[in-house]
Amino acid sequence: MGRAIADYHATGKAARLRVFSPMFDEDEIPVPTLFRPVDEMPVIEREALQQASGRILDVGAGAGCHSLALQEMGKQVTAIDISPLAVQTMRERGVIDVRVQDFFTMDGQFDTILMLMNGIGIVGTLSRMPAFFMQVDKLLAPGGQLLCDSSDICYVFENEDGFIDLTGIDGYYGELTYQMRYKGVKGEPFPWLFIDVETLTEQARTFGFKVDLVARGPHYDYLARVSRF
Repeated sequence: MGRAIADYHATGKAARLRVFSPMFDEDEIPVPTLFRPVDEMPVIEREALQQASGRILDVGAGAGCHSLALQEMGKQVTAIDISPLAVQTMRERGVIDVRVQDFFTMDGQFDTILMLMNGIGIVGTLSRMPAFFMQVDKLLAPGGQLLCDSSDICYVFENEDGFIDLTGIDGYYGELTYQMRYKGVKGEPFPWLFIDVETLTEQARTFGFKVDLVARGPHYDYLARVSRF
């Protein structure tokens, strides 16, 4: 993804960024959407940007579209991504505080942790929720919030009669495995999590957090605020 982002930034075009999963047909991420301005963002993303406050951590910032929007609003944001090419691109695009950084090893204190475009997917599996909430607790300042969006992908398992059929699903249905290919280079498979708001609420409560549903989108997606009790 970092190479695709760097290519598009440099030339205004990129090859196909292909996505594979054992559960789905081959898909593609349109690289220009990673550079979209605020008026082209989904409603729930625009709402998250409005509600982000204080010292903001933009996790998995990619090409930096959210961080740049926050800067234009006069807000203080630190953008992180594990891709050096993505970070270099963000720096060249004008993101002021940007770092090559894994969320799970990040230090500091933030009033808002922002995880958009299903950024919470980096958790991978429900079994990693303890490590995730331990890190959120470490990074959130008193009174802080995590703003995240995700999707309930149960609709994928809807049969012709309109019923959700999870027969044969091993584990939680939102735990997927993805692999990306760009210009003939295929990355390693990685786990990715889509979590419905009810499961997120149950998981958060276990670790001393509450979840408030902020907004629902048109495609089974939602924006949630996670904060301490």
